Amino acid sequence: MLIDTHAHLNFKAFKNDFDKIIKRSLAEDIWMINVGSNYDTSKRAKEIAEKYNGIFAAIGLHPIHSKDENFDKEKYKGLANSDKVVAIGEIGLDYFKDYAVFKEKQKKVFLEQLELAKELNLPVIFHCRKAHQDLIEVLKSQIPNPKSQINHKFQILNSKLRGVIHCFTGDWNQAKQYLDMGFYLGINGIIYKRDLKEVIEKTPLEKILIETDCPYLTPPQAGVERNEPVFIKYIIQDIAKIKNLDFQKVAETTFQNAKNLFKI
Repeated sequence: MLIDTHAHLNFKAFKNDFDKIIKRSLAEDIWMINVGSNYDTSKRAKEIAEKYNGIFAAIGLHPIHSKDENFDKEKYKGLANSDKVVAIGEIGLDYFKDYAVFKEKQKKVFLEQLELAKELNLPVIFHCRKAHQDLIEVLKSQIPNPKSQINHKFQILNSKLRGVIHCFTGDWNQAKQYLDMGFYLGINGIIYKRDLKEVIEKTPLEKILIETDCPYLTPPQAGVERNEPVFIKYIIQDIAKIKNLDFQKVAETTFQNAKNLFKI
């Protein structure tokens, strides 16, 4: 059994054939979490999840949409009234190109959604692009009196704030800070664009989640333009190669990691 912990079959790219893609994935024993980026795609993710076993949803307002949209807590809270909604996300900070001009609005919306995650006791799927230092500082600010934690310096109080750094693109120093705070790292096809070998080597397998981010970041081995959950096997193969482990070990451990984090 495999699980794609970050898919977007709720996006327009799959409008005409999401059902076919889901059935193909389930036939190969691949579960998935479809992740929202605003209210409409979050609602769509929930609706799709409620139709299939092994399909789940995350709901949230992506930072790039926070420029023109405010976070309506009650609307999103209403979406969360389903066992199939397993996370708040994807939310976070994005300083890529023009998005950096509304940093403060992004942070405001991000903090509002963190509060919802804590209120509902749901894990968070964090989006972070060219903003790791700010994200790390925001997350540390959510930890009361971190110096008082003797054995776990960055342990989240009552484990209320937990989650995964989706599509990790930072360096090992940044990765270690997230890991020290108890978060998982999401690894996907970005490994074919950025050198993450050191991060993958040093990150315990028990703290890695596997993603596709489909329809984006298609592994070159797939031989097609649009990514989909069945191509998650290529990510697992390459992580196994880097960590000198067999495919089944990586598959089983990362599946269990997802079950532990998302309570599925």
